[in-house]
Amino acid sequence: MTRRRRRWNRSYALLCLLLTTCLAGCVADAPAGEPPPEPRLVDEFVYQLQRYHDDGLARLADAPHRLAVIDLARDAGDAYFTAKEINVLRASGKHVLAYFELGSLENFRPDFRSFSTEHPGLMLNEWETWPGEYFVRYWSPHWWDQAIEPRLDQALRAGFDGVYLDTPLAYEEIDLDLVPGERRESLGRKMVELIERTSAYAKATEPDFLIVPQNSPELRKHPGYLEAIDGIGMEELFFLATDRPCTHDFCRTNLAEARAVLAAGKFVLAVDYALRQENVRHACRRYREEGFAGYVTTLELDQVSPPCPAPSQEE
Repeated sequence: MTRRRRRWNRSYALLCLLLTTCLAGCVADAPAGEPPPEPRLVDEFVYQLQRYHDDGLARLADAPHRLAVIDLARDAGDAYFTAKEINVLRASGKHVLAYFELGSLENFRPDFRSFSTEHPGLMLNEWETWPGEYFVRYWSPHWWDQAIEPRLDQALRAGFDGVYLDTPLAYEEIDLDLVPGERRESLGRKMVELIERTSAYAKATEPDFLIVPQNSPELRKHPGYLEAIDGIGMEELFFLATDRPCTHDFCRTNLAEARAVLAAGKFVLAVDYALRQENVRHACRRYREEGFAGYVTTLELDQVSPPCPAPSQEE
């Protein structure tokens, strides 16, 4: 079982709100650019969820990566990136995926208060690894109606190429005492059903819309999972945050499962959290060996890190 991504830095919230109105209307129409390669042919990507430069996407557009994962909402706030902004990023030759969560809700998200007060039955245990984040009854009709469907609609309206879906691992982390009658297997099945529904809903509008869950590759063993997804995001296959070689049993298990997803014809976006250059080079070498698209960056996911360096002659 892997850990995952950043924690939103609240000190930027006010700045984001002040800048959003201007920036949403100040982005020029994008000129036609070189189209990105097919997702399976992408060998590097960029993943940023906060601290966008000048609260916009220009720095990401200038980056050489051919696929970008960004938050659906601007710095996790209550404003969204506009279709014009996403068009500029796509015109730079990138596929653009919108990040949001399938199985949990963070207390800094704008809709946290309404869910916790109007639908308190949705909220389950807090995630010990990430204080302030709570798992939810992701199989509830209220969760689909009030969270998942509106987020998909927003991603489709804004012109994203797909969605990057975090916390499928909720099925592993929910306190079973809070959901009598459920088992890990049944919760896993319900997560796969949510991913299937998400895929069917989005692809009914845009057939080429990409569905990319993050982590929990073992869900591939459930019927329907592989048919519903286009790729998978995997964290910490080679380095745990930060700069710690991933040598635990779950590291080997996750790598084997990621290989199986790749062998099924899906692409793999692998991100590791490392700063030391020797670790960056090692992770990048492993991405090339495995046939994964790779990215090495900070745990906070708050910057545009450079793409993998070219292989040395020794490699």
